Amino acid sequence: MEPNLQFWISERQAFFRRFCQWMDLLDPVNMFISIGSIEKSRQLLFTTEDAPKHYLDNQVIKDAWNKSLSTVHPDSSKLIPHLFRPAAFLPVTAPMVFLLMMPDTGIKSIILTQGCLYGYTTAFNITNGNASYSHGPVERTLLGAGVFVSSTFIGLIPHLFQMKYPLNNFWLKRTLPIVFLAQVSGMNVFASRSFENHRGIEVMDKEGHVVGHSRKAGRKAIKDTAKSRAVLFGTSALAPELFIHIFKRTRFYPQTLLSLVILRMSSTFFTMGLMVPVSFSMFPQIGQIQCSQLEEKIQSSTEEKELFYYRGV
Repeated sequence: MEPNLQFWISERQAFFRRFCQWMDLLDPVNMFISIGSIEKSRQLLFTTEDAPKHYLDNQVIKDAWNKSLSTVHPDSSKLIPHLFRPAAFLPVTAPMVFLLMMPDTGIKSIILTQGCLYGYTTAFNITNGNASYSHGPVERTLLGAGVFVSSTFIGLIPHLFQMKYPLNNFWLKRTLPIVFLAQVSGMNVFASRSFENHRGIEVMDKEGHVVGHSRKAGRKAIKDTAKSRAVLFGTSALAPELFIHIFKRTRFYPQTLLSLVILRMSSTFFTMGLMVPVSFSMFPQIGQIQCSQLEEKIQSSTEEKELFYYRGV
């Protein structure tokens, strides 16, 4: 069995432990791990008996797991491209969210930022989603292009609306783009990973033996991930707005434009730095589903009461 898949099956732990694991996996250094170092780490995991059990009590094994989990896809056993590894998500998306929520920016700047944000998240979702369904590179590229264009256009709606019909209410003016950002981010996951819903993903028993392909499991995997992504971007955009609004009432509120920009940037980066591991930890990487909730073909092929599937990131 793929070591990463074996690890996530055996480590369906509580939220706090998942959070601590993701804090390790999201270390930006993991973007630059060499192929040789990854292969050496995975060889150690292959040759170590019950390697997942030694995650906490053996620092060498723990480092090997962190290198493997942060760079290799659990379904395909292929290396994840550097720019789309989980560790790259925060450094790439945080500046985009900051620029997107800056007040009084021009429409050209908004279009460019929206395009970069949804272009990256679409590719990230496809790369880090479940890869156990049948697919080809051309159809995934076409799907990604369609999702990128539609997400960018829908994300522009509140900005175009405010250009046509200016809003006088401050909170409505500032929160409308945030609501769209959260909703479109969740929809982006649904759309970019729609093949998982239509073609089904692998479901397995607790030993990792594949029982079949299930559309219902694919739908649940996408739904959970979409929820976590909407919470991530919605909170990351809303919290800095609330902080700055409250901070304005104090005598420490800076008066220069540069100080305001630095304050907004710092609060955005801090919020996203906390919310990325929180959102990735909201649901276990290996989802659990009752066999009775799956297709009849799968129910008739196993006696297991509960089955498992890889949710994706």
